[in-house]
Amino acid sequence: MSQDLLSPRLRGYLDELVPERPPELRRMEAIARETGFPIIGPASGHLCYQIARMIGARTVFELGSGYGYSTAWFARAVSENGGGTVHHVVWDAELSEQARRHLEALGLDGVVRYSVSEAVGALRSAAGPFDLIFNDIDKHAYPESLGAIEEKLRPGGVLIIDNMLWGGRIFDEEDASPDTMGVREVTRLITRSPRWTSSLIPIRDGMIVAMRR
Repeated sequence: MSQDLLSPRLRGYLDELVPERPPELRRMEAIARETGFPIIGPASGHLCYQIARMIGARTVFELGSGYGYSTAWFARAVSENGGGTVHHVVWDAELSEQARRHLEALGLDGVVRYSVSEAVGALRSAAGPFDLIFNDIDKHAYPESLGAIEEKLRPGGVLIIDNMLWGGRIFDEEDASPDTMGVREVTRLITRSPRWTSSLIPIRDGMIVAMRR
């Protein structure tokens, strides 16, 4: 059973620490609240922005991009790093179009390349290498995606994986669902591999931040 591992007080405090966002980004957050769409939220979004700025990311590939909320944070970072490309990849054409409208309103669409396709296949077909890859696809597919990510991420590049606490379901010994097992397995793989230096950051639903050695 899913549970909120962060208290509402702590979650609210972390979000309050995020600097003021543009009105369009606020609108995207409001859409998520009204519809229940799972965006990464302000604190996690700002962390993604900060990491992308810290490594000077100019090429970012998102595996699973929703309606562009996480894309907006990465696109802002890439723009401030001097320009480049953020790959927004979703299966759903309507989500892709919705993302385009939001990012145009934010003035960030100039660095975004939109693709309506299966995310891991799109990554395998992309030229690469990438400075940063963000992974937020179906959780059962996390372990299988790691090979393509290792192939396309440059040495010293950063991988961010969302939902790594999985609403506490990783702690339920009786939960052997494909998604929960996928989260557990990719955590095991990346934390024990000599090819990665990784940490699990307990913010929102947990994010693994890993540097490719």
